[in-house]
Amino acid sequence: MAQDTIFLYFWTKKLNLKQVRIDKFLWHSRIYKSRSKAIEACRKKQIKINKNPVKPSFEVHQNMIIVVNKKQIVYEYKILDIPSKRISPKIVYLYLEQITSQIQMEKNEILISNKKLLNQIKKPTKKERRDLNNFLNE
Repeated sequence: MAQDTIFLYFWTKKLNLKQVRIDKFLWHSRIYKSRSKAIEACRKKQIKINKNPVKPSFEVHQNMIIVVNKKQIVYEYKILDIPSKRISPKIVYLYLEQITSQIQMEKNEILISNKKLLNQIKKPTKKERRDLNNFLNE
């Protein structure tokens, strides 16, 4: 891993490719809501490049593939370009290509539907409890 990182560093410097820290990139491209959450994900080894966990200071460049473990789903992204600042959600597709597998996307939809079902089950209100008690007592 160390040799690969050193090689990538010199290779990108030689070609003058744009580089940015991975925590900053994850925040710029709206994968995480804040930079501190991106740093925390890196420290928890939820961000991987070439199947190796990376530190928040890891430099990324174009055509790299990032694997993000987020909320039980494994997302994969290919970097198309490096943004200079935080970008609008409408233009994220210009900088990132999502290459997540179909299985992971289906898993995400199942989790969302289960969450909606759990939100529908709620404690009855005071009025509903009274109506229920009146109905049961009759």
